[in-house]
Amino acid sequence: MANQDEIDDDSPYRVRSRREIISLLTSMMEKNQLLSLMIKGGSESVITSILEVDADEDAITLDAAPSAMLNESIVSSKQIDFEAIYNSIRITFAVEGARQIEYQGRPALQVDIPESLVRLQRREFFRIPTPIAKPLRCTFRITQPDGSFVTVVTMLNNISAGGVGITDEKKLLSTTPGVIYEDCQLELGDNTLVSVKLQVRDCKEFKMTNGKIVNRFGCQFIDIPRTVLAAIQRFITKLEREQNAKASGMM
Repeated sequence: MANQDEIDDDSPYRVRSRREIISLLTSMMEKNQLLSLMIKGGSESVITSILEVDADEDAITLDAAPSAMLNESIVSSKQIDFEAIYNSIRITFAVEGARQIEYQGRPALQVDIPESLVRLQRREFFRIPTPIAKPLRCTFRITQPDGSFVTVVTMLNNISAGGVGITDEKKLLSTTPGVIYEDCQLELGDNTLVSVKLQVRDCKEFKMTNGKIVNRFGCQFIDIPRTVLAAIQRFITKLEREQNAKASGMM
């Protein structure tokens, strides 16, 4: 599961309105929405639910974990991450620390109401494969130490509103996670090009059917303008419609 910290603070998906956050958490409580509570970077998790949202006390009361040992681990954790799929929207947020309390005669946990949370539509975090018959490209323009430029053309494998998957057949791009490429041109079909900044998240070698070994990258959009994000979302919607139509025999 992805940590909400992967979403930039200025992301259009991050909600900072206290009223909106309390309203959403209260709605989740009323519908008995289950949440994943994660500690230690997600290596330990437990399913919980919201028992009470108290705006006056700035507190959320949650079901306790099933074991005393796990509750102690949660209380001693500096950061606690939460994630849920609610009404087809992925909700994530993080808080600093938890307290053990008693709620209506049973053990419970209490955390502060988060200062922000992230809401992602399924379409926004689901990666959809790009057409094989009409391959799209992602072109990197890389500045060299001497001020000259090198152009690296890669094939686009999949796309989401959060990033892209690409294939670097010539193995020219750096495979180091965290490297940022400032000047990239992304094809969205119909002769549409958008400029994006990409950060390498992971890289794996892949053996193609012809035996050639290539690098496949997962890259995240960085500081993406809203207009570009809107164009990408429209493109994803178009791909979904085309693929659904093909699957139903309409194309």
